Amino acid sequence: MAKPGFHESSLPLFAPDQDEDEAAFALLPEKLPSYIADHRKRLRSRFTEGGATAMPDYELLELVLFRAIPRQDVKPLARLLLDTFGDFNRVISAVPARLLMVKGVGEAVVLELKIIEASAQRLMRAKVLHRPILTSWDALVDYCHTAMAHRETEQFRILFLDRKNVLIADEEQAKGTVDHVPVYPREVVKRALELNASALILVHNHPSGDPTPSDADIAMTTQVQDAAQVLGITLHDHLIIGKSRELSFRAQGYL
Repeated sequence: MAKPGFHESSLPLFAPDQDEDEAAFALLPEKLPSYIADHRKRLRSRFTEGGATAMPDYELLELVLFRAIPRQDVKPLARLLLDTFGDFNRVISAVPARLLMVKGVGEAVVLELKIIEASAQRLMRAKVLHRPILTSWDALVDYCHTAMAHRETEQFRILFLDRKNVLIADEEQAKGTVDHVPVYPREVVKRALELNASALILVHNHPSGDPTPSDADIAMTTQVQDAAQVLGITLHDHLIIGKSRELSFRAQGYL
């Protein structure tokens, strides 16, 4: 008598922790339709052979979405995300609450997008941390743009430098609204003393996209500079990050 063989068991319709964006497509066959499988294979091959420069934003976004939604054509969702937010960078950096408002986006999609965002920021940060800032200025500006340019609210960061102008810490000091972030010069200088920093670079973003400083920006910078000078701490610059360009207080003569 033949021995009983192993049989593949069908997957449950919904896994206990299945996300909405995956659950919505659970009725699809386990095997991808050939046109979807072939499309995914072509995109992966193009990325492998030519890199991201060979792909428009929506195709690069599709590659990211493949992992979150493994059993569906994700091109419509990729295009919807780009139509909603504008470009690849804005999709990746969009806040989870706004992403979840897009039809077809669930926790799995948000997780993949936030992993990409965190990875990009970590890679850019590695290029500037523990290195002389004044000789790697372009890398610093690139990092600031990656971390802050597409935020929807203002964020204030402080870069702390040692006596050799090596970046020893990069910290978020405050978050604010779409057009204001509270900054307290005493707290800035206090933290510099705690880290034994010799110099500072202030950085904040303008969600409007225009990096032109406000009167409040200029007044706050002067207050920080005055407080720092009393304790022998140098304020090298204050960068305002816009959508596509930045403004340097020192280059513009504000410092």
